[in-house]
Amino acid sequence: MISGETLKIEKKILTALQKKLLFLPHAIKQMSRPDRMISKDDIRKAIINGEIIEDYPYDSRGHSCLVLGKDLNNRSIHIVCTPKKDYLAIITAYIPWTEQWTSDLKKRRK
Repeated sequence: MISGETLKIEKKILTALQKKLLFLPHAIKQMSRPDRMISKDDIRKAIINGEIIEDYPYDSRGHSCLVLGKDLNNRSIHIVCTPKKDYLAIITAYIPWTEQWTSDLKKRRK
C-alpha cells in the first residue's frame, strides 16, 4: 500500500519534471559510463512510468526517493531524485545489478 507521503512526493516529482531537470555531478558520471549511457529522455520516461520503491523523507538534500522505471530501450533504471520548487534534481541514475537487488529490482539483497 502506498503511503500518503509517498503519494505527495510522487506528485511533486511529476510536477517538477515538467519544469526542468537538473543533473547533479554524480548522476552525470553514472549516466555517462560506457556500460550504461542513460539519456535525459531515458530518465523522463522512467520517472513518468516508474514507481517509487524507496522513500527518503529525511534526506539531507531534501525529501528524495528511489524510482524504478524503464528507459526507451526497456532497460530497468534506478533513479534517485528530489523535487525542488523550480526543477527536479537527479541525484543519481544507474542500471541496477541483480546481485544487489531482488529479481524484481525493488528490494535490496541482504
